[in-house]
Amino acid sequence: MKKIIPLAILLAATQVACNDSSKDATQQKAVKKVPEINLQTVTNDVTYLASDELEGRGTFTPGITKAAEFIGKRFKEAGLVPLDGAMGYEQDFSLYNVKPESVAVNLNGEVINAEMVAVATSNESLNWDDSTSVALTVIGKDDDFREKIGELNQRGGSNLVVIDPAHEGMFKRYQAYFGGGLNKFEINTDNTLVMVVTAITDVKSVAVNVTNTVKTQSLSNVVGVLPGKSKEVVLFSAHYDHLGVDEQAEGDKIYNGADDDASGTTAIMNLAQYYRDQGDNQRTLVFSAFTAEEIGGYGSKYFSNHIDSDNIVAMVNIEMIGKPSKFGAGTFWMTGFERSNLGALMNESLKAMNTEVHPDPYPEQRLFYRSDNATLARLGVPAHSFSSTQLDKDKHYHKASDDVASLDLASMTKVINSIAIASQSLVDGKATPTRVDTSKVNKNGLIF
Repeated sequence: MKKIIPLAILLAATQVACNDSSKDATQQKAVKKVPEINLQTVTNDVTYLASDELEGRGTFTPGITKAAEFIGKRFKEAGLVPLDGAMGYEQDFSLYNVKPESVAVNLNGEVINAEMVAVATSNESLNWDDSTSVALTVIGKDDDFREKIGELNQRGGSNLVVIDPAHEGMFKRYQAYFGGGLNKFEINTDNTLVMVVTAITDVKSVAVNVTNTVKTQSLSNVVGVLPGKSKEVVLFSAHYDHLGVDEQAEGDKIYNGADDDASGTTAIMNLAQYYRDQGDNQRTLVFSAFTAEEIGGYGSKYFSNHIDSDNIVAMVNIEMIGKPSKFGAGTFWMTGFERSNLGALMNESLKAMNTEVHPDPYPEQRLFYRSDNATLARLGVPAHSFSSTQLDKDKHYHKASDDVASLDLASMTKVINSIAIASQSLVDGKATPTRVDTSKVNKNGLIF
């Protein structure tokens, strides 16, 4: 027999069900949306930045200007705002290129062949004679050439260096580098190095006359800000420049720089969107795409001079994450692991993913000093570079073959997601890394 349920009970039960359903819907609405860094967006970003259209993003070229416009557009889409006081996302600045035009050196009355002279200076001209205060350094046959030159570069001032012919090979490397001109924020600072390969060691008279051409060049970092509740800053960065076009090369002439560092630039654009979608960052997040890393890190140097580094609690600089690391696909490592506890803090956050950030497996390559993090580390910021590429096996580094086809985009996307998770406690304001000991970081050279 069919059981009849009284209408009053049925209505009451229906009301309870409706209330529970409404409650579930309210709870569902309250559940925070989980941001996603997806493969398709990552692929689209890195493909454009590494496309032939941008012609290798060489510094001072139309290609890098197009790249800057694209990054600025992506920052705007992510809801970032420009730096305080800036009209847009581009942080514009200028560099002077100081290049020797004519060189004449006479020691002890003997004219030195110009092919045996190299000059590094910020001065528009040099006119040295016996009355000029110049420090003399002799590099003998058994001396460490690079060590001696490095010491002079740290010391600065006006320096004449006479070099035993045994070091001519190493001298030629420096000569070629200086021959392209030095890039300077300021000129006529009197920091000068005149190197001469000669058998003369007892210098009694000096005559040096150098005329330089000085060219002013414009550059731009691209910087976006996601304001937080705190003035403390977490900086996410990458460099977006590369090597441009080699007109002398046979075959492919465009150095697309897909891994170096379209991959890192793609990461910061996607991280910006990720944290914007979260919508609850305690600390202010700054995303900076630096220019001119490949020619001396000038973008990060300018940036560091126009921000209060004391407020930067960490710098996550992302450099070449397009290929699986030696620890497996989707894993990554950081430079200078021992210089702060940033890596340890990140690994606390990564435990839930059963992964970790590894110490730099290539310490002999001194990678801590070979990217933009070093500039901020010199100011005490816990600034490290994060990478995945196997540099001891990579056949594409600084070659035209560094294009999107050489990347593992799934591994790269996983790395970006892992960096997002690893950085969460920094973003939330729950973790503060120890500062870098500046006394243990090599300083920038004063001459070159």
